[in-house]
Amino acid sequence: MATAALKNSTMQLVFNDGNDLETGLPVYKYKTFSNIKTTATPDQLHAVATTIASLQERPLFNVVRKDNSDIIGE
Repeated sequence: MATAALKNSTMQLVFNDGNDLETGLPVYKYKTFSNIKTTATPDQLHAVATTIASLQERPLFNVVRKDNSDIIGE
């Protein structure tokens, strides 16, 4: 049976940068933070993300957590 060992996490903040003038579709800007503690809870990440977003000019659209794991086979 294979197991997954959580290696590292990143947090990506997605900001709304308005709409494209030609298509009218939304445009997004991203800020990525590496070396997020793998033990951080969703509530903790959300609190940090909203605090960081309050310092930005663009409104926060979404918060994405990306976890990387090593898959180990036995």
